[in-house]
Parts: sequence; structure tokens; C-alpha cells
Amino acid sequence: MKTLRILLVFSMILATQAQLYGQEYPYLSNPGDLTGVTQESGITVPVTVTVVYDNYIHTPEMKPDWGYSIVIEGLEKTVLFDAGTKPDIFKSNFEKTGLNASSIDLLVFSHQHYDHVGGIEAFAKMKTGIPVIIPHSFTHSFIKSMADDGFQPVLARDATMICRNLYTSGEFDFQIPEQCLILDTKDGLVVMTGCSHPGIVRMLKEIRRIFNKDIAAVFGGFHLMNKSKQEMEEIIREMKALGVVKCGATHCTGDQQIKMFSEAFGDNYFRLGVGNTIVFQ
Repeated sequence: MKTLRILLVFSMILATQAQLYGQEYPYLSNPGDLTGVTQESGITVPVTVTVVYDNYIHTPEMKPDWGYSIVIEGLEKTVLFDAGTKPDIFKSNFEKTGLNASSIDLLVFSHQHYDHVGGIEAFAKMKTGIPVIIPHSFTHSFIKSMADDGFQPVLARDATMICRNLYTSGEFDFQIPEQCLILDTKDGLVVMTGCSHPGIVRMLKEIRRIFNKDIAAVFGGFHLMNKSKQEMEEIIREMKALGVVKCGATHCTGDQQIKMFSEAFGDNYFRLGVGNTIVFQ
């Protein structure tokens, strides 16, 4: 009987924690959002992506380091996607881009790896009080730390609109939970990845299915460092079969693999690197 009472109390504690977890951190949920994505829909003004953190260099006065972070401007909301690895490098690079932290409306994390969340300490000293969209399988301690730092955690599980023409893919169910961002343009979808741990082709196929629109471009980390030449040729073939016209590979993709993407996409390949900007219109 004593054991039963202990089990009942333990169950009540777990139930209470689960209830508080759901109440404390709301889910990003807007049913019907994706109906706005059509073959004719998309941005009507240019959208600029600035690379704040990357292990490749574009602007000499900035510092490369293993990690990734970009800022997306030109939409209803200005978005910081990931925050790199080291707070001091993030701070220095962010300031040298000329970006203004006060203009950032929203923070989004792709996945809970140090090279994508480590620099948040620096950004938290620049600005807080804004929503941070986090895959719902992130650890509770990390989500709580965001709230403790003054951010407003919002959990992402399904593909949902973040603001007009910008969407989260929702969380990909994988041993490393991950989400990416999707920009709707009249030429097709632009997919922005963090590391693509679930598999870049798998992710693109699922996005194509969910949004029912061709993928015009994809860029970010593709996590293909261990892929052979034959495997890479198949990945490139499948990406092109999905309609991908433009590509930019960086961060965890691998040097030789980046070279293969560059050769395969030719003039439609664009380099990233710290300090670079890419404009979509």
C-alpha cells in the first residue's frame, strides 16, 4: 500500500509538471496558415539575409568560427535564426554587419547544438522581451533558460506561419530534433537550414509535400561531411529533381561537398560566409 501511495504521488507530480509545462510555454499554432501558399503567392519586396556567424569568411574584418547564424530582413518581422557558438564572436560580428539589435522582432532556433545556440548570451545583452520559436523537443532546462533570460518561448511542432511569407517547417522527428525556415517567393520556396541533421533531401521532400509548392532555393548547413562522391551525386540529383534551382552550402556541409555543390549549380550557386548578404525577390 505504501508503494502504491508513492507511485500515485509521483504520477501526480509528473502530471502537474506536464500541465505547467504546457501552460508556461505555448505552442505556435495557426490552423489553416498553409492555405496562403499557392503557386502565385510570395514576397513582393526584396528580402535580405545577412550571415552573422559561419566557419567561412566573406568580409575580412569579421571573424569566422564553427557555427551558424543569419538575420532575415524585409518581412513583417526581422528574424534572427540561430546564434552561433561563442558570445564574443557573435557580438563582434553582429556589430560589424551594421545590424541593429533593436530591430530584431523574433528569434528562431533550428536545433539545440552549441554551435547554433551558444552565442545567445551575447544577444540577450542586446535585446530581450521578444518571442523565441523553439522545436518542442528541446530540453525543458534550455527552454526555461530562455524564459529566465527575458525571452518568450513559443514551441514549434507543426509547419506554421511565423509572419506573412515566412514559415517554420515544424520539427522534424529525428534523434536530433530540428526545424528550418521557409520563405515563400513567386519563384518557389526558399528553404533556410541550420544543420539538416534529419537529412537535407528528406527535409526538402517533406517540405515540398506539406507546402505543395516547388523549392526554388535552399541554403545553410547540410551536414554532409562524411558523404562520398557517389552519395553526393545522388543528393544533388534528388535536390534538382525537387526543383531546386539555386543553392548555397556552408557550415557543416564539408569542404569537398561544398565544392561539388558549387560545380553542380554553377552560376546558381551562391557562397555564404560571415558578412555576406543574399537578396531574394
